Amino acid sequence: MTSTVRRAGAFALVGALSLAAPLFGPAIAAPFALIAGLAAFVIDDGPVFELFARSGDRQERTLYGLAGFALAIAGLALFSSVFDMPMFVFVASVLVLSGGTFAEAVAQEWRGTPIAGVVGFVVGGTLAGVAGQLVVGLAAPAPPPALAVFYAASGALLGALVRSVLFERDDPLVLFSMGLLLWLLAALSPSVPATGIGLALAVTAGFGYLAYALDTASIPGMVTGVLSGLLMIVLGGFGWFALLIAFFAGGGLATKFRYDRKRQRGIAEDDGGARGSGNVLANAAVALAAVLGYAAAPLHPAGGELFRFVFAGSIAAAMADTLSSEIGGLYDTPRLITTLEPVPPGTDGGVTWQGVLAGLGGAALVAGLAALVFDVTPAGAAIIAAAGVAGMVVDSLLGALFENQRFDSLLPGANDAAGTDRDLGLLGSLEFDNRTVNFLATLAAALVCAALAVSIGLAPG
Repeated sequence: MTSTVRRAGAFALVGALSLAAPLFGPAIAAPFALIAGLAAFVIDDGPVFELFARSGDRQERTLYGLAGFALAIAGLALFSSVFDMPMFVFVASVLVLSGGTFAEAVAQEWRGTPIAGVVGFVVGGTLAGVAGQLVVGLAAPAPPPALAVFYAASGALLGALVRSVLFERDDPLVLFSMGLLLWLLAALSPSVPATGIGLALAVTAGFGYLAYALDTASIPGMVTGVLSGLLMIVLGGFGWFALLIAFFAGGGLATKFRYDRKRQRGIAEDDGGARGSGNVLANAAVALAAVLGYAAAPLHPAGGELFRFVFAGSIAAAMADTLSSEIGGLYDTPRLITTLEPVPPGTDGGVTWQGVLAGLGGAALVAGLAALVFDVTPAGAAIIAAAGVAGMVVDSLLGALFENQRFDSLLPGANDAAGTDRDLGLLGSLEFDNRTVNFLATLAAALVCAALAVSIGLAPG
């Protein structure tokens, strides 16, 4: 057993102390605060230090990793107490992280590949999270086993995703992210039978494997897609997932279509066309928000029907934009959408008639599928297609006007008298890149679709 596995196991034992939450109640934060204090100020040598120490800890002779981990758990415990977060959410979040990290270390030692570590984290974290909820259920309110699996799997997938873009020392952020997601899902309390949740897990995992095996998604992109799909099936239904998969499949195939030709022209997507988490979220974030709004329909006056149009409109825009850019980029006659002047292939905001036709076809395809899975009227399908086209146009306009510009250059007075950039904090570091454009285009399409549906009486306002 390597030191990495031993250390992960030791952290998992610390996390297992959260199982005492039903006995300690709000005071469960105390033992973790004590551990944090010992790690930060007392333990600087000996076998315990060597067990928990990371490379940076040895240089500083302080167990910063353990201190941060324990302090984060203590903070989540206090947060749970003050804001009435369910106890099972607290325990599940802690165990998903600690158990998943241990399973990840074991998988990495066994197979030594990044995908093995991610799968280990998700599977191990899910099992640990389910076990934690079942233990809590012996003494406090907890969800039924099927929902416990859904909550734990959702937390593990989010944890794996967040960890993929952060460092090991940022595990406190991972913990709070999972806690907030599980709290939201617990508040929605979906009523799905055990067979439905099992089928949702099997289907999304299968599609995730295919996306990774066919090299249409990176590891973070695959995890993002599986998490999005799982939430959509459980909170919405298989119809919502069908539209999402139609986009991912159609977009993936379009990206791979004549990829070598696109690479020669300098317009191919990076990493062999595999979609990363940023790309997936840019195109699916609005759709994911829509399914959450649909699931929360009993809690607000808008009703669930409106969110079907929000969802379908955003997916239609994502499909239309992807097909128009991937197909249109293969042709030599693009014109800038704002001035119609000829521009080189791949120019932001450049459009071709072939790309426009492909985009129209993509929007119509999503509208037709929405008519089937959502049982919308022909008028509703026309609205969805129109919203998809509107999103495609917005994407091209934003690309022509703003893409790849620094955000602060768009603000009045962003430069000083010498012409150099002033420090604008967070805004000064943002760029209006392709992912930003994609997100805004899908958001515009969703709003257009919702407004049109309300205006002709297909959805309540």
